[in-house]
Amino acid sequence: MATATNIAQLQDGEEEQLRRLTHNQRALRRLKKDYLTLGGLGILLLLVLIVITAPATTRILGIDHLTENLSKIYADPDSENLLGTDDKGRDHLARLMYGGQISLAIAVTASTLSMTIGISLGMLTGYYGGIVDDILIWLITTLNSIPQLFLLLIISSILSPSPIVFIGILGFLGWTGIMRLVRGETLSLREREYIIAARAMGASDARIMFQHIFPNLISIVVVTMAIDIGALILIESGLSFLGFGVQPPTPTWGNMLSESRAFFRKAPHLVIAPGLLISITVLCLYIIGDGLRDALDPTTVD
Repeated sequence: MATATNIAQLQDGEEEQLRRLTHNQRALRRLKKDYLTLGGLGILLLLVLIVITAPATTRILGIDHLTENLSKIYADPDSENLLGTDDKGRDHLARLMYGGQISLAIAVTASTLSMTIGISLGMLTGYYGGIVDDILIWLITTLNSIPQLFLLLIISSILSPSPIVFIGILGFLGWTGIMRLVRGETLSLREREYIIAARAMGASDARIMFQHIFPNLISIVVVTMAIDIGALILIESGLSFLGFGVQPPTPTWGNMLSESRAFFRKAPHLVIAPGLLISITVLCLYIIGDGLRDALDPTTVD
């Protein structure tokens, strides 16, 4: 009897502790139990660390991602070239590390740009509504009616496909989805009691949007950005495969995969490595995004 009473008291104490936790503390508690998301995050951080330290690593190993050595074309992996060489004798490991820098930089920067545009416009249109909201919804509907790949191919063929241009293209074409999400959430939040109370107390529109509405959008933004980065890596790879991506000799995982497809039988390692890195990175980002969505969901049962 005493044991049953003690167990009931422990359960009541745990429930009381859970009730005292904030939303962010609950989310962190759920993430600590989500080993799949933590594993994906660990692998992604390891990949980021490898590509960030590319200059130091290549200097220590005595390799370079641009130096050609025609005497070592299609060389198999050995002690000097750990992952072999490509069709121009360039070290494949070095090109993978520097290519990862470009691919991840394009995806992260373009995603940040599109998120900034989408969040700003979504909050403004959702809060104020009116003719600006109608015009932007018409613009989004028009853009979404045109296949994104078609737009990307047209713009990439007109402009020089450099990393900076790529970031601008992907950033300015990718804001519509997050804008619709933020607009819908803002439309709901602006009618909440605490927003009406803040407005009645004389709070400015800017204060209401940034101190009361924006904190409630963070969970949507974080989850969407994680998934968006993975999607942008795939878009960059797809455009490079079609010949409209960042042009060699500047390496990206996409154009490395595109260049090596012609000699897959002769040097399969040149295709497998960038393909695996793209797949693993995108998979980790999708797992992290899915895990964050579950952790930040207030309806999730602990």
